[in-house]
Amino acid sequence: MRESILVAEDEAKIARLLEIELEFEGYQVTKAMDGIQAMELYRTGSWDLIILDIMLPGFSGIEILRRIRSKDKQTPILLLTAKSSVEDKVSGLDLGANDYITKPFQIEELLARIRAALRVKSAAAEETPSIECLEMSDLKLNEKTREVSRGDQFIELTPREFDLLVYLMTNKKQVLTREQILEAVWGYDFVGDTNVVDVYIRYLRRKIDLPEMPPLIHTIRGVGYVLKETR
Repeated sequence: MRESILVAEDEAKIARLLEIELEFEGYQVTKAMDGIQAMELYRTGSWDLIILDIMLPGFSGIEILRRIRSKDKQTPILLLTAKSSVEDKVSGLDLGANDYITKPFQIEELLARIRAALRVKSAAAEETPSIECLEMSDLKLNEKTREVSRGDQFIELTPREFDLLVYLMTNKKQVLTREQILEAVWGYDFVGDTNVVDVYIRYLRRKIDLPEMPPLIHTIRGVGYVLKETR
């Protein structure tokens, strides 16, 4: 199966050049011409590597990088930068970019950096077993089968409740703001306010924090929520 690469570049000539060269090398390429389209393609697709131009309309490459890395630490990301943008390079690497290449660039160098990033990803995947089951106290969630239980009781959740619980359990013991939860579970382009988070937390509590069991979902007043055991 061909490895898939998302190219976010608003200069049509460069984007077309990258598409031609990468497809010649055997990669499957999808282009995004602005930051909003890039985020939408990222959310709806599955990518082996992402190439981000820093100077994108809509969302900048740095902003897209920040949003992706808030929930995805694995997908390799390469930044395309202007020659003088040292600050952007530093910011990008600090936010989790795997590498950067400066414009104008030699296509052979870019291809070498892509191969290196994909090798690192492949090696990491072999070393790290996939996590299917999440646990907190007597609460268990299986991402593959979408089964949830607390103690010996199975719990039925709607798709949105399930996604919310996955996010809480993946970030257990961490205080999460309503904005963080909204962006991770509903997406950056959700039209609405953070009250929807409170509503769904209430739904989850009714199903997870049963009367005879110690509560796991806790409100941090003025901030958000945290999933943790009661001491």
